[in-house]
Amino acid sequence: MTISTNTSPLRGLKVIEFSHMIMGPSVGLILADLGAEVIKVEPIGGDKTRRLKGAGAGYFPMFNRNKKSVCIDLKSEKGAKLAKRLIKTADIFIENMRPGALDKLGFGYETLSSENPALIYCSEKGFLSGPYEHRTALDEIAQMMGGLAYMTGPPGRPLRAGASVIDITGGMFGVIGILAALRERDSTGKGCQVTASLFETTVFMVGQHMAQKSVTGEAAKPMPARTSAWAIYDVFDTLDEEKIFVGVVSDTQWPVFCKTFDFEDWLNDKTLKENNARVARRDEIIPIVRDAFAHIEKQKLLDALEKAGLPYAPIARPEDLFEDPHLSQSGGLIDITLPDGTDTRLPALPIEFDQKRPSRNANPPQPGADTRSVLEAFDIDKEEIEKMISETVIGT
Repeated sequence: MTISTNTSPLRGLKVIEFSHMIMGPSVGLILADLGAEVIKVEPIGGDKTRRLKGAGAGYFPMFNRNKKSVCIDLKSEKGAKLAKRLIKTADIFIENMRPGALDKLGFGYETLSSENPALIYCSEKGFLSGPYEHRTALDEIAQMMGGLAYMTGPPGRPLRAGASVIDITGGMFGVIGILAALRERDSTGKGCQVTASLFETTVFMVGQHMAQKSVTGEAAKPMPARTSAWAIYDVFDTLDEEKIFVGVVSDTQWPVFCKTFDFEDWLNDKTLKENNARVARRDEIIPIVRDAFAHIEKQKLLDALEKAGLPYAPIARPEDLFEDPHLSQSGGLIDITLPDGTDTRLPALPIEFDQKRPSRNANPPQPGADTRSVLEAFDIDKEEIEKMISETVIGT
């Protein structure tokens, strides 16, 4: 299939988003970056996520670009009626409210699908159907319940991952479900409800460790205490007190590694030709490599690994990525103006179509910035719009 060179394969799709925080907005972000028209319905005054501080300060600007903002009081009769008018023409509806909240307001799947049978209704929840489905969950709760925190921290100290990986991955699974439902709708003309969840997403991500138990009969140990699958797969210190990760993950890489760093004895040792044998002698190999790397400056080590074609990585902080040459030259960062007027660059969608990145980069919207224009597009006259504003049914 040939993708249009404007890299907007979802153009023409209309999405209504009732969501906050990360999981729901990440669904809308992906669809918007791919060309869909995403209308974010916020409470009067805007989504409270906009006002989070600390670790939450980046949520709204990262996950709400390329969207239109319409502020509606959904608890008012007029506001609910207006929102349903928008949803009646939509292809996709996204929500990540607590279980049962939208049903009480009249925005449950059964109600909306009866008014718009072609609607694809995406719910981003804590749990899929089952004994836990009524619970409210967070990314951290799912990581704790689903085994990821156990695997990330050292023994006895479960530790959540350093980013909202389950919120974002759960959003990605939501998008996968939506795209599959769109494909089905092409044949049947009928929409459906797609549900993705935090807990089951986490379980899917630790599935490799569950499989390890089934294959070996031994439970997987937390990552800091694990038995590595490779003899060299670790973080090492350099002469200038920097750190670098190096991995030697195949039998063909092993002799290249040995030649690059003059480990002649290992190169000539036939008992080390196969990976499993090297893993068995990891306690012997690693201290020697640590000592060798501790006498090499970081840049010289990076240059040698690059030339040899071996897997390596300098240890970067998130703020270092603003100046990463690959991201800067490849379109991996998008120019964005934040709601407070600050100019910055944030990560683009990590996808290419025919070697082209999706190129949309509208700034995160101000609360209600598009209320008037969206309602006018529905042939609601200006006097009625102004009246609803005065009655605080809508906000701008």
